[in-house]
Amino acid sequence: MKKIEAIIRRSKYREVKEALHNVGVNFFSYWDVTGIGNEKEGHVYRGISYSTSDIQRRHLSIVVNDDFADATVKAILSSAVTGEIGDGKIFVSEVQESYRIRTGEKGGGTLK
Repeated sequence: MKKIEAIIRRSKYREVKEALHNVGVNFFSYWDVTGIGNEKEGHVYRGISYSTSDIQRRHLSIVVNDDFADATVKAILSSAVTGEIGDGKIFVSEVQESYRIRTGEKGGGTLK
């Protein structure tokens, strides 16, 4: 099993969610996060300086069976891209085991 974590623009969340559903990923967790990016300068709007180093993003956490990992990553890549700095990151890591709390079942079948 693989854990795929993606940090994307909030504005792209709906498109990413649709793309994930289209490839068969129907369950994942997400939360709003704030991070620090590479942009160092602030913006001035109506005479008030705003810091743009704090970036609002959405963090997705998805666990899939190994055979779904590539399709999941491709779905995120194709739907989250704008071509601008700050589109986000995707991290893939190994999951050693999973358990279904209700039944005590373990293994890849718990993801269904």
